[in-house]
Amino acid sequence: MADDPEDIFTETTPTYGSYRFVMAALVLAGHLSVGLNVFAVSPLLPLAIDDYNVNRATAGLLVALPLLVAAALGLPSGILIARIGLRRAFIIGWSAVALVSLSGAAPNFITLLLVRSVTGLGFAFILTATGPLLLQWFRPKEVTVMNALTTAALSLGIALSVATAASLAKVMDWQTTLTMFALPGVAGLVAWLVLGRDSGVKPMTGAGISLREVGMVLQNRAVVLLLAADAGILVQYAAFTGWLPTFYNEDRGISLSQAGFITGLLPLVGMFAVLAGGVVALRVASPRALFAASGLLAGLGGLGAFLLPGPALIYPAVVVMGIGSWVYVPKLLTLPMQMVGMTPERVAVVWGSLLTFSGFAMFVSPILVGGLRDISGSFIPGLAIAAAFSWALLLAGILLPRNATYSPAHIPQAPSPLD
Repeated sequence: MADDPEDIFTETTPTYGSYRFVMAALVLAGHLSVGLNVFAVSPLLPLAIDDYNVNRATAGLLVALPLLVAAALGLPSGILIARIGLRRAFIIGWSAVALVSLSGAAPNFITLLLVRSVTGLGFAFILTATGPLLLQWFRPKEVTVMNALTTAALSLGIALSVATAASLAKVMDWQTTLTMFALPGVAGLVAWLVLGRDSGVKPMTGAGISLREVGMVLQNRAVVLLLAADAGILVQYAAFTGWLPTFYNEDRGISLSQAGFITGLLPLVGMFAVLAGGVVALRVASPRALFAASGLLAGLGGLGAFLLPGPALIYPAVVVMGIGSWVYVPKLLTLPMQMVGMTPERVAVVWGSLLTFSGFAMFVSPILVGGLRDISGSFIPGLAIAAAFSWALLLAGILLPRNATYSPAHIPQAPSPLD
């Protein structure tokens, strides 16, 4: 067994070419483009409710259904990517994001819902394919940095769209605003077709991965805790990102523009938090303390975001929640790559599973909050339930095995096409 986590990345001493910087730019652009679209409709939900005469739970599907699609495709996409390769996977992902640019042409709610759901397809393939791509193209320490940068790009995209959508909708109609956020996906698809490559230090074999091997990977205790922790955080994150603008507008009398800006602080703060988290991940071998501290911040900040009165107190609560919701992510994404016996195929399975579990969590939470608001007349019950799930990250930090980084646990050393 290797004592150095870097040993699992390579069995030989590879040569990492300068073209990896081109690949880095393409991957970062992919995450930014996904971020621009996944929650862009959230600040515009009141306008959709008025224009289409639908209730809040139905309108919440515009946020939730793309997340359901991403969740449903997360693990299957990881298995499929191991067979079709990374170039084709990113073509599928970029094409899906590009198709979302048709949002402005949707004539009714159902059509818009179907167009928006394509975001989930792009989300699934771009994010799931990123893990094995980084493992192929980048040095071990660079992988941790890239995990921080890709998450920061995703967060930046969310921040830009959530913070500016309502203001842009005053200049153009709100559906055209959604189209504007999807246009970078068209440019990204063209760039990937020209520049994207599916070869690196540890290319996928194309032989795929067996269902037995998938099952054994997912039996790893550390992997199970990572899945639960990330899903718990994202229950709160999706519910709050989806409904805080409406909650602040309807219950606190804050304008939609300001409410969108406040909510946009979550990913904006997160962009800096993940960069700091990348530095921490390079310096701290054990993720236990980082996960516990992040969970505490996310939990306390989440409670303050909807219980504290007035913007003066809400702003710092949202900032604290944003830090806790993002600072752990680089370590969480890197940890599966640092387990003995991991290959690009297995990393794709873990990353796909993260998306599946977290995606289902993010799908349910906005519907839950919207539904409870329609039933009870208050956002508080739904937001409180969503906030309770965020404490899973703190529990994971406590329960995570101390040797999680190095122990293969139940992950088999063989047979693997790359072994």
